[in-house]
Amino acid sequence: MSRGKALAGAITLVLSGAALLSPLPAAAATTEEPSAESFAIHGQFTYVEQETSAFTAPYAGPNSLSPDRGAETVDVTLYLGARLWPGAEGWFNGEIDQGFGLDGTLGVAGFPSGEAYKIGKHQPYLRLPRLFVRQTLNLNDTRQSVDAAANQLGGSRSANRVVITVGKFSVTDLFDTNQYVHDPRSDFLNWAAVDAGTFDYAADAWGYTVGAALEWYQGAWTLRGGLFDLSTVPNSVHLDPGFHEFQSILELERRHEIAALPGRVSLTVFDSRGRMGLLSDAVQRAESAATAVDITAVRKYRSRVGASLNLEQQLATDLGLFARLGKAAGNVEAYEFTDIDRTVSAGLSLQGTRWHRADDTLGLAAIDNGISAARERYLNAGGLGILVGDGRLPHPGPEQIIETYYSLSVLGAAHLSVDYQWINHPAYNRDRGPVSVVAVRLHAQF
Repeated sequence: MSRGKALAGAITLVLSGAALLSPLPAAAATTEEPSAESFAIHGQFTYVEQETSAFTAPYAGPNSLSPDRGAETVDVTLYLGARLWPGAEGWFNGEIDQGFGLDGTLGVAGFPSGEAYKIGKHQPYLRLPRLFVRQTLNLNDTRQSVDAAANQLGGSRSANRVVITVGKFSVTDLFDTNQYVHDPRSDFLNWAAVDAGTFDYAADAWGYTVGAALEWYQGAWTLRGGLFDLSTVPNSVHLDPGFHEFQSILELERRHEIAALPGRVSLTVFDSRGRMGLLSDAVQRAESAATAVDITAVRKYRSRVGASLNLEQQLATDLGLFARLGKAAGNVEAYEFTDIDRTVSAGLSLQGTRWHRADDTLGLAAIDNGISAARERYLNAGGLGILVGDGRLPHPGPEQIIETYYSLSVLGAAHLSVDYQWINHPAYNRDRGPVSVVAVRLHAQF
């Protein structure tokens, strides 16, 4: 058995054992509240247009960001949910997408739009991002209300519970979540803001995968574990079914209060097992054969691991603080997400109650992304990452990003946002940039 499968098995055994050993009244596990939703329909629409400023760009490569360019994306999603049996709900999400990210979603490791996928089309196309079943096992008789939302039926559940999710969904639906910075449709847009930039989570080119997750909520603690399909090759549109190439994830969360204000801290650890190339092997092979750097030629079945810390803390009734710190193995090619080996991000989210606009939000975030010396040499030799690759990298530096946005509530169900990002050393290149990226976003949901 591989190390990844052993880890995944251990996660499952620990969580399953915890659930079985916890008190589980029969009525609590099988009885639905009379007010629980049995069926739900929700929908959302999001439009994002972004433009880059002019900036210094003495040279460019296949994965470079371009000055004075614009791009737009549109997506419409239908969420259908139904109560299948006591404690269980099934969800189907259908989505229509259109558009591209800047330069085809290339040129910056902390890419400036979480609404841009690695695949785009000029014409609208249909996708199935989610199709999953969630089973909740209540561990005591006390109940807390659950608000109806997309992918969540309204009703109630116990604070202490076990939750099992199986099917197709996004890893970040459950892991590395943060109430202030996690949804590019409503808060920050930058990839390295909404998730830890080093969290190389299992996904197809649109950010979704097939797998299973088990969560155990007990008091102020939550333990999560999951096993998910990787794509067939790094950054692919196709998943590798049957967990031949897979990722195991473990997350521990602790909720707390400081001066009666809620907060939480979580630690997320992942282990990806698949056919990946060592960056130094690709460079050495190219130098010895006098050929272009080709990471695909040195791929072998191996592991890439990483870990991240995630903090959210309410500072006042209308003000929240968030921060993430992440590190991932820098000697192996990034598999699914983006080319970041270490990251730090932090910021604030302020509701508009102080200026009598309670449904408005003002956000500010700072991000610092870095890569290993091995990845610097690989990029300088002409290697290409998932998102970056200027053809050379003679003067590497940290990728530094400032993002701010204002979300204006319009007619209750819609928000119009203006977003600004300043990106220094895009793709870790001191010879290019800095660049300003301005965006307008319209988001509506029901």
